[in-house]
Amino acid sequence: MKSNIRSLVALAVASTISLPVLAAATAEEAKLLGTTLLPWGAEKAGNKDGTIPAYTGPIKPPVSFDPKNPKVRPDPFADEKVLFSIDAKNMDKYAGKLAEGTKAMMKKYPGYRIDVYPTHRTVNYPKFYLDNSVKNATACKTINDGLQLEGCYAGIPFPVPKTGNEVMWNRLFKYDGYALMSEGMTGTVVDTQGNNTTTGIATMYIQYPIFDPKRTTPISADEPYEKIRVDYHDPARKAGEKLVVHDSVDMVNVGRRAWSYLPGQRRVKLSPDIAYDTPSPTGGGAGTVDEAAVFYGALDRYNFKLVGKKEMYIPYNTYKARDPKQCANAVAFKTKNFMNPDCVRWELHRVWVVEAILKDGKRHVYPKRTIYWDEDMPGIGIAEGYDSAGQIYRVTHSLPISLYETQAHSTDEWVTSDLATGNYARQQNVTDSGGWVITEAKPNNFFSSEALAGGGIR
Repeated sequence: MKSNIRSLVALAVASTISLPVLAAATAEEAKLLGTTLLPWGAEKAGNKDGTIPAYTGPIKPPVSFDPKNPKVRPDPFADEKVLFSIDAKNMDKYAGKLAEGTKAMMKKYPGYRIDVYPTHRTVNYPKFYLDNSVKNATACKTINDGLQLEGCYAGIPFPVPKTGNEVMWNRLFKYDGYALMSEGMTGTVVDTQGNNTTTGIATMYIQYPIFDPKRTTPISADEPYEKIRVDYHDPARKAGEKLVVHDSVDMVNVGRRAWSYLPGQRRVKLSPDIAYDTPSPTGGGAGTVDEAAVFYGALDRYNFKLVGKKEMYIPYNTYKARDPKQCANAVAFKTKNFMNPDCVRWELHRVWVVEAILKDGKRHVYPKRTIYWDEDMPGIGIAEGYDSAGQIYRVTHSLPISLYETQAHSTDEWVTSDLATGNYARQQNVTDSGGWVITEAKPNNFFSSEALAGGGIR
């Protein structure tokens, strides 16, 4: 029975396989959701070695958690010990479960290592998201070269993905809640001498209009699936800058709309360059805009191939990295070339492997990318960006946690390591300056260009 199931959903746990381009899930495949497969499409069972457990339910808050202070979430696995570490000396033993970017980091930097801990599947989704994910298995489909959606509800669009674009849409519709904010979203770049520079500190709001829990209708083709607003207040050179970004479900006719306010110009302007391979505003030259949170934005510049599914070590349940008592910035950034390995927890999980090849006639600093997305939380992953010579240029990984006080996650903190320069950047980091919290949804006009004009003058 197990082999039939894996044939149906085209899974390869122990090794990577090729997958053809197919239509939406069949009725037989859809019946697996909620039984052998979880409603979001991940395998319910663990692996045969027992190193990946079966999913048994969402994470629960530790007794030390204070719901009145949700910005600081104690590590629910603080008492666990490292199972083993992997570095350049023993990486060959674990090569089949390491991303190429992780191996490249180990080869280039002798001090780089990953600490592997027991695996915990801590995902937590609200009922409407689960129900909609099951509906989407047979209702949702991509059109127009995979750049638009049709018949989709506010859940995982493709719980049984058949193409690379479908896996990427799953990432775009990751569930981090309806509305989140942080008063201290921080970007930092660390140079090859170990000097760290703050590139921006802001109050940031993230809102996913499609995830209004009261909603029952399908997603419209041209509506925004995500809106962000960033109000910078530090350092002095960026204080007063503001940014609003809308990402539309329709990547062909609408796409991304962005507006920025610069105090020196005292005006709001369209900012179409806040996309693709434009250098990240807080990356200090060590990352692109669409490298944010591993991948961020439209899919139109690449052909995405679904290579398969495999077991891989990825950062997971990185509560320690977000704990100011254990890994304040002074600790996290004390190493050069890479974030302090003491602060990053790695676990073995099943991931979807997607290869992105630049389309003919399109341009991007990365002609090729390989991206690995977790089967349970598709906003968690690792990416490798290759240069024109076919060498790994940059490696990005997320620093995720589950927000155990609610049914949501925080997957939008990430680290990008530039192997060409030796610099690295950590962005949307809130460890020192205030954590991410679930908040009440803001009205639409809060994310408008007019709102920037009214509140940006200093």
